[in-house]
Amino acid sequence: MRARTGGVTLIEMLIAVSLLSLLSVSILLALRVGLSAMDKSNAKLMANRRSVSVERILRSEIEGLMPVGADCAPAPDQPPVKIAFFDGQPQSMRFVSSYSLDEAARGLPRILELAVIPGEENRGVRLIVNEYVYTGPVAAGAACLGMAPDPGTGRSLPQFAPVVPGPRSFVLADKLAHCSFSYRWQPPPPELARWLAVWKLPQWPTAVHIDMAPLDPDSSRVPLASATIPIRVNRQPNVDYTSY
Repeated sequence: MRARTGGVTLIEMLIAVSLLSLLSVSILLALRVGLSAMDKSNAKLMANRRSVSVERILRSEIEGLMPVGADCAPAPDQPPVKIAFFDGQPQSMRFVSSYSLDEAARGLPRILELAVIPGEENRGVRLIVNEYVYTGPVAAGAACLGMAPDPGTGRSLPQFAPVVPGPRSFVLADKLAHCSFSYRWQPPPPELARWLAVWKLPQWPTAVHIDMAPLDPDSSRVPLASATIPIRVNRQPNVDYTSY
């Protein structure tokens, strides 16, 4: 009588290999779905952090405004005159701050130049900032082109060069539908505060309003919201502003 030998048939082997293949494919698909979900969550988290960081940086820069003067020459052959160093336009702003992106509030004062420029491929706009070390009134007055009378008041006001983006410009916010600045002036009572599109007063505003919105709104992410940032110190000591 012949003894039976143990083993598996070819059919059994094929079935086992097929089951193992299906199990491996299922595990790989589950890993892929999990990694994709984690990447999307990380992307949303980073976008939310950037949105919060933009407002925090802008708030730190503007609240750190230093009321310094600048030397502005009325003409090339005339001596410079002292001006309150602040240039406020609807699409740009220039001032000295104790806060910088490089050293936060621990370094030297910086001349900050904020500007709204076209976005990539002219799609939307972006907000950039230039930083330069503030070394005194001469450095601050380098951007002053001269003095010119204001058509409304006849008062002589400084004229500044436009903010120019460069290789060292830092993009604070990108892919914006719009971005603009306005400035609050607190006149003496009984008048209420006024919001000005262009700052033409020989002092500093009491607050800056930044109006911006994302180009592609996403309800699942923290939006870039408009902000009103107060300026705590806005007057040079020993200067009488009651005549303005």
